[in-house]
Amino acid sequence: MVHNAGPKARKGRDVKQGNTILVAHGAWSAGWSWKRMHPLLQAAGQRLIVPTYTGLGEREHLAARGTSLETHIQDLLGVIKFEELSDIVLVAHSYGGMVATGIVDRVPEKIRRLIYVDAFVPQHGQSMLDLVPDSHRAMLHKGLTEGDGWRIPPMPVPPDTTAEDRQWIERLRMPQPLHCFDMPLQLQRGDTQVPRTYIYALRAPPADPLRPFAERAQRENWGYHDIDASHSPHVTAPQALAALLTDIAA
Repeated sequence: MVHNAGPKARKGRDVKQGNTILVAHGAWSAGWSWKRMHPLLQAAGQRLIVPTYTGLGEREHLAARGTSLETHIQDLLGVIKFEELSDIVLVAHSYGGMVATGIVDRVPEKIRRLIYVDAFVPQHGQSMLDLVPDSHRAMLHKGLTEGDGWRIPPMPVPPDTTAEDRQWIERLRMPQPLHCFDMPLQLQRGDTQVPRTYIYALRAPPADPLRPFAERAQRENWGYHDIDASHSPHVTAPQALAALLTDIAA
């Protein structure tokens, strides 16, 4: 399902053509997790579309052993095709960086800017498991062996998440198939020429696997911002994230 604020639902300033933000959401999550962002971005004149990947959220009934990173890339390519999207600001959160990097490689002409929000930035031939430290990899494999053998249960939510939000998130997140994490990303065009920005969450754990991507963004002058939030600012700091996205997308 595409979580899309249609014309009748939009309030505030008129949403102009070209102000489309398409989100590649994080692992174990779905479009529901971005619900706080819709009214904030609508008020700023942005159209927000948050498709749910195959096998998660309201599409959990489609989960299968063969569901993979490529499945999720195809999910978003399908939305771009059938919603006839162009001039897109593509926002990638966490695992969504794997998906979005694949998207921008396939249809760079459709993407105006790629914004990584505390996300993985893979290179050709890398899987997400290649990009996390041994401690994270061991935790993911432990969850796999203790579960059904083909899906990895969710990692813990950030410690600054409120008790109410923790109940909401933990109730709706679900295990995600292994091949979303162990499939190497295949890039045909090399490093993209589409303008990129990285938003780094400052409340990161000490062994943060995402810090190297933030450092790369600064080193290579992509465009860099930090945010006083933990890993899921769309949940814990939606106003601050909406302000940043609106500014970058302008």
